[in-house]
Amino acid sequence: MGVDTAWLGQRVWAFTGLGGGYAEQVVAPAEGLILVPSNLSSVDAVTIGGPGVVAHFGLRHAHFTHGESVLVRGAVGPLGIITIQLAVRSGASVVAVTTSSVERGERLRQLGATHVMNRVAAGGQDAHTGYYVIIDVVAGADMSSFFASLNPNGRMVAIGAVGGFPPADFANGMFASFQKSMSVATFSSNSVIEADRRAKTTELFASANRGELQVIVDEVLPLEQAIRAHQKMEVGGVFGRILLAPSSR
Repeated sequence: MGVDTAWLGQRVWAFTGLGGGYAEQVVAPAEGLILVPSNLSSVDAVTIGGPGVVAHFGLRHAHFTHGESVLVRGAVGPLGIITIQLAVRSGASVVAVTTSSVERGERLRQLGATHVMNRVAAGGQDAHTGYYVIIDVVAGADMSSFFASLNPNGRMVAIGAVGGFPPADFANGMFASFQKSMSVATFSSNSVIEADRRAKTTELFASANRGELQVIVDEVLPLEQAIRAHQKMEVGGVFGRILLAPSSR
């Protein structure tokens, strides 16, 4: 039947798949197109579109409910930043974060974080005593050390693995505290049906357009500087999202 011609000339957001969107032009299924509000910039739409869906459904996957305490591990990237804000909006009693510097911690407090911890599980003086939900963007070798921070019936959900996979025996710590009935899970937005993804992304765009969500962009680089973008992320120091912009024609 073809694509509805009403889409022609419209500014849209679309999920480009796990391969990313490092291209000047892409092909996306028409049923996945989402109209970008006229007052929302393309930069803001790209920054919030993918991470917002992961954060929202990641919290749902953790069965987070109003009044519970949440720890966001690895909070300075786009996934962590939107998770903080959505947890606050959903009535979290505590929103703790892990980060590597005081400066970053203060910026996260401005987004709604109530407690700022060091990247190690010991946490430091500002550490909260326990969490019902841990949203983990990092995974990696230290993932299991955070099991001790879960309350009884606490849930940890990994929504990323920027620190690499955890070791093969990472679940031993949970079994050592068997009586606490803790759980751990992974979450990918690939498991979200298209209709739900579209509805939530549309809602998030509207919230950002009304100024209810802060969109944090570290830097916008030309597409041809993709290597530099990756180098910057590997070195560290990025706060928010780095975007690649194709050259205008």
